[in-house]
Amino acid sequence: MDSTPQTLSAEPTLKLPRMTPPARFRPPKSNLPQTPEERSEILQRVREYVAEHRPVPPMPMEDIKVHADQLVAKLGCDPVYRDFIGVLMNNEMWRDSLAAIPYERRLLLLPKCLRVESKCPAPFDEFGLLCKQCGLCSIQDLQNEAERLGYAVLVAEGSAIVMSLIQTGKIEAIVGVSCLSVLERAFPYMEAAAVPGVAIPLLQDDCIDTTVDLDWVWDYIHLTSEDKSLRLDLGALREEVDFCFTPASLELIMGSSSGKTEDLARQWLMRAGKRWRPFLTASVVQSLIEEAGEGLSDDLKRICVAVECFHKASLIHDDIEDEDDQRYGEATLHAEHGIAVALNVGDLLVGEGYRLIASTSLSGEQKALMLQIAAEGHRQLCRGQGAELCWMRDPQPMKPVEVLEIFRSKTAPAFEVALQMGAVFAGTQIHAGVSDTLRAYSESLGIAYQIRDDLSDHGVEGETNDLEQIRPNLPLAVAHEKAKGPDREALETAWRRQLNGTVSHQDIERLCQELKAVERSERLLEAYKEEAIRSIAQLDNPSLKGLLRRMIGKIFNDAEIKGWCSEVNGAEGDQLFAEAR
Repeated sequence: MDSTPQTLSAEPTLKLPRMTPPARFRPPKSNLPQTPEERSEILQRVREYVAEHRPVPPMPMEDIKVHADQLVAKLGCDPVYRDFIGVLMNNEMWRDSLAAIPYERRLLLLPKCLRVESKCPAPFDEFGLLCKQCGLCSIQDLQNEAERLGYAVLVAEGSAIVMSLIQTGKIEAIVGVSCLSVLERAFPYMEAAAVPGVAIPLLQDDCIDTTVDLDWVWDYIHLTSEDKSLRLDLGALREEVDFCFTPASLELIMGSSSGKTEDLARQWLMRAGKRWRPFLTASVVQSLIEEAGEGLSDDLKRICVAVECFHKASLIHDDIEDEDDQRYGEATLHAEHGIAVALNVGDLLVGEGYRLIASTSLSGEQKALMLQIAAEGHRQLCRGQGAELCWMRDPQPMKPVEVLEIFRSKTAPAFEVALQMGAVFAGTQIHAGVSDTLRAYSESLGIAYQIRDDLSDHGVEGETNDLEQIRPNLPLAVAHEKAKGPDREALETAWRRQLNGTVSHQDIERLCQELKAVERSERLLEAYKEEAIRSIAQLDNPSLKGLLRRMIGKIFNDAEIKGWCSEVNGAEGDQLFAEAR
């Protein structure tokens, strides 16, 4: 541990991402799928339906609604979901056609209401909004990435130029972002021209400062027949990775257990957890190798288990250092078997990870590089944990950037190890071309992941209530930075872990809410997710790029549709679309 309490007072060099101001949301409507789980389930059923019935595009809206009604009846879901299901059906029908069309023959159509209206400096001309690249909204990032790929981009709604481009043959496919009413009115023109078109609805029923599911847009604008990741069945791959951690599989992968210590180590490997890290390793390999074959190879299984060995060892040691008695809803290893036994099991798992890497049939160069990656990740994690442990010896208020620096050291390395080892498995030359991108992506992903953990553990409603235990916590750091007078003094009491009858953790939670520290932390979470997306913008490999983009959606599956935009309707909408005739 090379960190000291004094080093925490220095200003870390961590780069903070650009933050997009939050949009205004109205209460969600009850006739829309409100949760990611609902939408994911509906999308899966739509894909199954389209694969079974093979409807041929272009299809009139009325016919799509007939299919949508049939699926609604089959699912037994609320009939008001029909329009949403119809949008998904049309998208799935056109998916392969869109993937085959070169980027330079596509149009990305964005709505002007994605801008922050009160601050947007962009003017309009007859073709729509002329983005000034101010960074206040998502238009800049989407436009820049689409234009880099070769797209034509318009920030407009109901513009005659859209149909003009279609009629001249310069545009062969459209990716459109808008409210449902606009999408429906555009549909007849796209159908008549037989232009492949996919639609991404806005996330709320407002016309100012709206937002869209960036995961969804990103997936569609990067859709290409060269991207194998979109053909990967990540659900099946996840199940295969999980199966590696069953008793019989672990015995085949690791060999027979030779004592109580190994039994405990394997029991810990089999315990609950999301196993994101071995899943990331396997997914990277599958996206990079031309012929992935059927199932995971024995060598890949060893690497996946090695990655999880490193992670679970860090959790065992972390629980001891933080004096936590619960993990995954069960007693921690040291709470059940004592600190000495737990330390030894954690040490064994570190050794097992290195042994499994060495036992593969990979080249000597690949093994050496993997061992180097794992060792460096281990060192980085210990630095971050060491900074937190030293802080606990002499707790003082931390700035948000100092808390984020600990996150960067503690959480990001495990993600980077998983991703880098997957790339090395695919080949050292492949790894050399993507390693820098994976490092930047892992840093933003790891920080975002830890911020989400902070938010889920925040307050009396949190999973573990970090405020009560007073650990380095982002909302607490943000609140202290913004507080003044008695409020700041109360928060300093919390930071020094000196809560008493005068100041309770409930008081601290109230201050965090009043100072909008939780809201600010949520915005930082979104900013780091966007930073992870930006980090892969220059990646040349479409399969790896598509996979890393999909992973943001899977790990942070939290975007919710709040309602449809109501900007264009009735006679006004008819008039706007009449311009395109």
